[in-house]
This record gives sequence, C-alpha cells and structure tokens, in this order.
Amino acid sequence: MSASKIAVIGASGHTGRFVVDELRRRGIEPIAVTRERVGDLSDAAKLDGALVGAAAVINCAGPFVDSARAVIEAALRAGIHYLDVTAEQRSALDAFEAFDAPARAANVAIVPVAAFYGGLGDLLTSAAIGDWASADEATIAIALDRWWPTQGTRRTGARNTVARLVLRDGKLEAQETPRATAVWNFGDSFGAQDVVELPFTETILLARHLRLSSIRNFINEAPLNDLRDPATGPPQAADAMGRSAQRFLVEAVVRREDLERRATASGRDIYAVTAPLVVEAVQRIVGGEVLQRGVRALGSLVDARGFLDALVARYSSLEVSYT
Repeated sequence: MSASKIAVIGASGHTGRFVVDELRRRGIEPIAVTRERVGDLSDAAKLDGALVGAAAVINCAGPFVDSARAVIEAALRAGIHYLDVTAEQRSALDAFEAFDAPARAANVAIVPVAAFYGGLGDLLTSAAIGDWASADEATIAIALDRWWPTQGTRRTGARNTVARLVLRDGKLEAQETPRATAVWNFGDSFGAQDVVELPFTETILLARHLRLSSIRNFINEAPLNDLRDPATGPPQAADAMGRSAQRFLVEAVVRREDLERRATASGRDIYAVTAPLVVEAVQRIVGGEVLQRGVRALGSLVDARGFLDALVARYSSLEVSYT
C-alpha cells in the first residue's frame, strides 16, 4: 500500500485537508486535486489527467449531487476504486442505482458515504446487529454539542432540497412532515436532549445490506439551530491536528422483538473524524483486504467491529462501546 497513490478531489476544502493529512500520516502519497486543477469537474479530460497514477480516488467535493457522477465515471474509466464522504441521500442512492454493474465489470469498488454522517452510523449498526440475520428496527441517534458548518456544508444544504427518505415496513419512502420529535437520553456525555427525526445517508446504506423493517435517524435540536443561523461561523482549529472543539456522540440501537443491542461512538469534530474513516476504508480496499466489487456500503465490506476497533486503536480521542 505504501507505493500506492490516492487522489483526493476537493483536497483544498475543509474535509479534504483532513483527508490529505491522514493519508500522509499513514505513509500514503496523496494526489491533491483542487478546483484550480480541474475546474467544475465538467471537463472529463482534465479529470482523467488528475487521476493518472492513482490506485483510488476519494471525493470530498460537495455538493455530491453535482460532483459524484463525474468522479465515479472518471474512476471507472481509470479502473480505480472510488470513495466519497457525502451526507446526501440522493447522491448515495444514485450511485447504487446507476453504477453497480459498471463497477463490477471494471473490477472496482465504489463506496459512497465513508464519513461521519452515514458511514459511522452504518458501521455502528452493523456491529450492533452482529450475528442476527434480521431486526425489526434500527435507530441512529446523533448528539453534537455545537455545529460550526463549513462553506461546503452550507452549499450542500442549499442544494439538497429533495425529500428525505425513510425505511418503513422494509421500503424506502418519502419522510412525512412535520418531522417527528422526541427526547433521547444520551447518558452522561450529553444527557437528555430534544431530538428531531432527520434521515441521513445511513438509511440508504443500511437498507442495502441489512434486513431491517424500519430505520430511524435522530439528531439533537441544538446544533441544527447553529446550522440555521447564518451568523454561525466555520470551524476553528483548537489543537495541533486542526480539529475544532466540537464533541459528538452517535448511538446505534438495534431491536429484535424484546431484545436490544447498542453500539456507541464518541469523539471530536465531525469533519476531522471523517478522515480516518475514509482512509481506513481506502487502505483496506487498495491493500487487498477487501475483495468485493461493485457499489457497496462500508458496513457490508468490512467486519464492522474490527474496523471500529482499529480506528480506536489509532485515535485516542475516539471511543466505541457495545452493549
């Protein structure tokens, strides 16, 4: 793996910089692909040229409804693996629907959503379900102490206007309005929080590879108020790694009849933690540990608990528990 190069689209963006740094920490040479180099991704020749010499490409350039298709098509032309960090349900669903057969034919893996939103919940739920063949319900509850949105997050929010999808009775359907609210007890770290049902890409991923009747996603209200406030500034570095002081906790609860299993992760900075998630994934794929091809959810490609435990072993700020 040390000889392989990994292209990073959007390398100069907030999350892209974390990904580039993480690759270098692991001794992997990044190919930094910026807007100055390839423009708006509409020029296929420029994009193809930017991927020369890469074993895989990580797409960090949102909104992904605008970027994912072009970069996936370029990855297929180059015969290399593709991963992204989207939180957009539409772009993830499009990848599954449009590119599975071409990816299998090209013998490459396409992994949408190897990120905090989507990827982490997918891994936690997959770890929690364990040896169960199916479950009645999976619930992912997210707590943030605050949310300093990046410019990319704000652009994506303005662009992402399609109805969010939920899984009910084993079928994806548009979320009803108004969104359901509840109170979720996040334990000692965050306590009881007002939460709102807000489906992210976990719904798309889990519906693809686990036998679940329903999936529910909740997030606490406080960070959404930060996100809605145009005066809220972007993240500011609070340590030598460039991470902000933001704290998060994600709980995945899986229920089958009267039985319940839970997996929980906590740490710092939702943008920064995306980097070890996606880089761990690309390292395993390019290194040959993951042999499956086509469009795949991260939780279906790896042993979820082993993957999470490997991240915890590398990063003292990330904690994961199972009950």
